[in-house]
Amino acid sequence: MIMKFKDYIYQRPDLEAIGKEFEKAINVLKTSASAEEQIAAIDAVNKTRRNYETMGDLCYVRSAIDTTDKFYEQEQNFFDENDPLYKNFLFQLETELVKSKFRSELEERFGRQWFALMEAKTKTFRPEIIDDLKEENKLTTEYRKLTASAKIEFKGKIHNLSQMGPYLINPDRATRRDAEAAVAGFFEQNESHFDEIYDRLVKVRNRIARKLGFENFVGLGYARLGRTDYTEREVAAFREQVVKELVPLSAEIQRAKMERLGISDPKSYDLGLHFKSGNPKPQGSPRDLVLAARKMYHELSPETAEFFDFMLDRELLDLEAKAGKSGGGFCTYFYDYRSPFIFSNFNGTSGDVDVLTHEAGHAFQVYNSRDFDVLDYIWPTYEACEIHSMSMEFFAWPWMELFFHEDADRYRYLHLTGTVTFIPYGALIDEFQHAVYQNPELTPAERKQVFRELEKKYLPYKIYENEFLDKGAYWFRQSHIFSTPFYYIDYTLAQICAHQFWLWDRKNHENAWRRYYHICVLGGSKSFLELCEAAGLANPFDEGTLKPVVAGIREYLAGFDQTKLV
Repeated sequence: MIMKFKDYIYQRPDLEAIGKEFEKAINVLKTSASAEEQIAAIDAVNKTRRNYETMGDLCYVRSAIDTTDKFYEQEQNFFDENDPLYKNFLFQLETELVKSKFRSELEERFGRQWFALMEAKTKTFRPEIIDDLKEENKLTTEYRKLTASAKIEFKGKIHNLSQMGPYLINPDRATRRDAEAAVAGFFEQNESHFDEIYDRLVKVRNRIARKLGFENFVGLGYARLGRTDYTEREVAAFREQVVKELVPLSAEIQRAKMERLGISDPKSYDLGLHFKSGNPKPQGSPRDLVLAARKMYHELSPETAEFFDFMLDRELLDLEAKAGKSGGGFCTYFYDYRSPFIFSNFNGTSGDVDVLTHEAGHAFQVYNSRDFDVLDYIWPTYEACEIHSMSMEFFAWPWMELFFHEDADRYRYLHLTGTVTFIPYGALIDEFQHAVYQNPELTPAERKQVFRELEKKYLPYKIYENEFLDKGAYWFRQSHIFSTPFYYIDYTLAQICAHQFWLWDRKNHENAWRRYYHICVLGGSKSFLELCEAAGLANPFDEGTLKPVVAGIREYLAGFDQTKLV
């Protein structure tokens, strides 16, 4: 009988017992006379790791599905408090592993990438930062609960942030303006709370970095993300390519759009609308969209058919927005159940289909990597993860009629241009975070000023009427800034890779899919740049990589039937 998600058993981990299991493995690493003994110890402690991380993810998902659930709220508090202790166990284990006298034999068995990741991780922890990590965890949970608490009164109804999405792209300009003001109003009412949370996060992260021997949090942030083959210098050079190649194209796309819409004085609340008749909307109920996705994945490949049936049979998707549910969307993985899970907030916009392709790309990859016995190989590093998700969005293009009917071409145009205009925004978020953590003493007002100046650099067409947003407060709603510093540039790096898959797919689908599936199976066994090489993708950091990608996009846009853009 197939076990469904609701029946997955949660039990609070026993930290004392876990500590003893790690201690046992560490003693073997210290005293063993053979590599075989160490391998057996690693295999044994990995069972403990799988269980702890499964329980942590089950708790996180269930508390996100209902942030008012008191039981899982208490359990999430347990993980916020105790995860640093678990990280201490892991730190001690990995410290012994990287200096093992049998390292060459272990690398032959488990791969060099695991040791590269561990060496990065051992720079990110010492026992003396445990209390600081507890504070960091509690602050990120506080941010998540604050955003989930939004109750925005609009058009006679109460909405959370996700449910405000359709109003922000309504064809009626006054509705868009008022919706933007209503959403901004929630953040403005809680401005001091958001500022306090972030200020404390910056301070505690900087304090952790200094204790670990870093000049500031930037180096620590990169090490936390497992970036083993590039530094902030390469990222800065990539951002310069974005300014040179993609900011002008983004501005052209926005100008052409405003001409189509007949808007002579575009404002920030106009940027989400793409067509006079309104943006394309998926047709049907959430259940209809899921059934359409099932048909799509059955026709795309045998591998995707097997994967999506697995997800549906076990009810591993929670897709609809509802009161008390945390915002956003994500994919996670329950190690003990060998199951991906997709979380989202459907709101009747094209973003619902984006989720069914984007998050399914993550889930498909991890489903195909789940046989690795090295836990760290089941997921790649973040920027590589996003290749799988963003490329899947493009592989789904031939099936868009299932979701949008006669609006499918308009969706394709919207999707492609959206990926282009997103990249400058992603680079902006990244440069903002570098500025903040390189200058941790900035005041909340100074941070907002930095953000607004960067908006003018990367999004020169974004003009606010709303005073609160015009002072540089838009970033309050970008959860990655609070929860996972420096993650956001990963989306932009991966997007350039996804564009390359899109260009290949248009020429030779079988070849493009073979390359894509290959790196899904590789999981995290290789670094970001090694995965790019394995797929034949151009290195995004190399000067000139963006130019041919932009040329291919321009060619497609130039040949698009403009009569459909109404």
